[in-house]
Amino acid sequence: MELARMTWEEVACLPADGVALLPVGAVEQHGPVLPLGTDAAIASHLARAAATRGNRVLLPTLAVGVSHEHRQFPGTLSVTPDQLRDLTISLGRSLAAHGVRRLVFVNGHGSNAAPLAEAALWLREESAYAFVFNWWQSISETIAALFPRGDAHGGAVEASAMLVIDPESVRTGRMAHASTDRGARVPWGESVEGVQVAFDAAEFSDLGNVGDPSLADAEKGKTILREAAECLDRFCSWLAAQRDDVLRPPSSRR
Repeated sequence: MELARMTWEEVACLPADGVALLPVGAVEQHGPVLPLGTDAAIASHLARAAATRGNRVLLPTLAVGVSHEHRQFPGTLSVTPDQLRDLTISLGRSLAAHGVRRLVFVNGHGSNAAPLAEAALWLREESAYAFVFNWWQSISETIAALFPRGDAHGGAVEASAMLVIDPESVRTGRMAHASTDRGARVPWGESVEGVQVAFDAAEFSDLGNVGDPSLADAEKGKTILREAAECLDRFCSWLAAQRDDVLRPPSSRR
């Protein structure tokens, strides 16, 4: 069920254990191969897949996230962590006011994770039970097995997913060029003695990708999307089955 396509009477009839899914992405550079909206596209795809099962409501995608680390590349849009946190708290409150108290942030971008977790923490204090689903963490073992060379941003993992979701948006003709970038061969960031000393993508990637998109494979993309959607589906089923008193944080012990 898509919230934007429902009437208020239909929303009023949603069951108390219904789960809402809010895809949260980013509009930011993903190197020369992938579109700016890659993170939002993947989050929306997974949320839509999970929303087709059970009493689940698909909310409109928040396409712009916290992308300050990509600001040097044209087209990148960004909000501050506080802005994302406050917006998602407000959306959670809006849903809770009308009886939808179980909410999953389906996150497609790493820098969104901390403000979304903070929003979820605050909402729990108000009896709105929000949780963050970072899809790449849910299937980390699968990703490691399929892409043993490693990957971080705009590389083989996201390119594989986009070959399934929106193949026309993948600039396959630029893959060979992207594979020569120094970002295709290094992990995210740079550190000295365990201390991170480079934060922006432009500091360690000439083209913006951190990972090699030329290693993308549509069949692998189907696997990671299917497994991530199944993980999200199982989590939503778990969430719907929990009593409010189980989800509610403990009261003060003072």
